[in-house]
Amino acid sequence: MFKAGRIEIEKALLLAPMEDVTDISFRNICKGFGADLVYTEFVNSEGLIRSVQKTHKKLKITEEERPVGIQIYGENIDSMVRAALIAEEENPDIIDINAGCWVKKVANRGAGAGLLKDPPYLERMVREITRAVKLPVTVKTRLGWDHENIKIVEISQRLEDAGAQALTIHCRTRAQGHTGAPEWEWINKIRDVVKIPVVLNGGVFTAEDVKKVFDTTNADGVMIARGAIANPWIFLEAKELLNQGFISTVLNREIRVMTALRHLKDSILIKGEKKAVLEFRKYYSSYLKGLHGVSAIRQELMKVTEYYIIEEMLLKYLAYLNKRYEDRSIEDIE
Repeated sequence: MFKAGRIEIEKALLLAPMEDVTDISFRNICKGFGADLVYTEFVNSEGLIRSVQKTHKKLKITEEERPVGIQIYGENIDSMVRAALIAEEENPDIIDINAGCWVKKVANRGAGAGLLKDPPYLERMVREITRAVKLPVTVKTRLGWDHENIKIVEISQRLEDAGAQALTIHCRTRAQGHTGAPEWEWINKIRDVVKIPVVLNGGVFTAEDVKKVFDTTNADGVMIARGAIANPWIFLEAKELLNQGFISTVLNREIRVMTALRHLKDSILIKGEKKAVLEFRKYYSSYLKGLHGVSAIRQELMKVTEYYIIEEMLLKYLAYLNKRYEDRSIEDIE
């Protein structure tokens, strides 16, 4: 059971915080498909305390997406405490501390996974933040800096003692980044020494992966990152598989195209048309994957900067697909 503050979720499915991905529009899409808990993009503590407008915008949340967590990162304890207090003013359900980002510009300066190099310092950071805020504080981290320095069992105990109400473990080291097989077996070792919920992250790309996590580990939840970018329906599929033993929803052309348009519309309301349309180009491949003639339509969409043209092109493409499949009585995906 995932429990943090007032949140209680059995076999929780969480959307991971991801830079330039988990804005309000994408969080709402995933929420609509069954994500139990969603997170903002990770937010730079120094940007918050210096009142950088671009950074503050990442804090904005809506009632529709609750429960929602705000994740902050940084290397300085005082800055992180001040940032946590600023984040708390937005009234999220959780404040999460990033102790797992492996990117060099973050980790090498002592933030993110860089905090794993100094467990006592990380413990003190978490303790100071939990003392400062009223909201539940959770931590997302990795197994260790590298395979020669895996101290996650000890660190998990330290974080629980410091007041963290739940842990999310990306089951790779910082040195691995996103490469190599995640070592899910560490979840049970951690669960043996802490009483707080432990969430597994890393290597989860399908509903079958989610089921395997719950079948083979004692994880209280599964956090999905890149697997959701390629397939925001993973939350729906996973719940169907867990609850009824099979996936019943067919992700047909209608769902794919209309979801893409809804996502883009929501993004435009938040960011404005120009910015939203340009940023949305990274999603066309996942939304339209496998549909007939997708390469040609995707190339054309990459040239367009106005929503009404995109909508017209996608609806025309959907009509073409409908006629083609009706005429030939074949499956959507080829």
